[in-house]
Amino acid sequence: MTEKVNAQCHCGAVKFTVELADGFNTIRRCNCSFCRMRGAVVVSAPLSGIHITHGKEKLAEYRFNTRTAAHYFCSVCGIYTFHQRRSNPDQYGVNVACIENVSPFDFSEVTVADGVHHPSDGGGGVAGILRYTPTKPA
Repeated sequence: MTEKVNAQCHCGAVKFTVELADGFNTIRRCNCSFCRMRGAVVVSAPLSGIHITHGKEKLAEYRFNTRTAAHYFCSVCGIYTFHQRRSNPDQYGVNVACIENVSPFDFSEVTVADGVHHPSDGGGGVAGILRYTPTKPA
């Protein structure tokens, strides 16, 4: 069963819906050079699972290195929204912070994928676990 959620960039210029095939069970980060700087926690969705409902013309695209993964962000506020994955081009990685009522800090542990040694280059696997422990109750 798929779960459909609403999402948007920070300023609201780009709005979209996401169909998550496995809920938030695919939550992860990556340690590649781009993801280290971006710092986003992502969840997977099939390519057919994202529907831009507002502001498609405001999406900008960035590709680097092999130019396989297409990273999309809002050209107004600069927030990364989603990307077509290099390790699985049939999926998007979606920034959980863009999903309505979801925060990266909702997850006490997030698996960090080894993007430095990318699976498409014969490496991959898990690089570590990112943990969040709040110091004060929410």
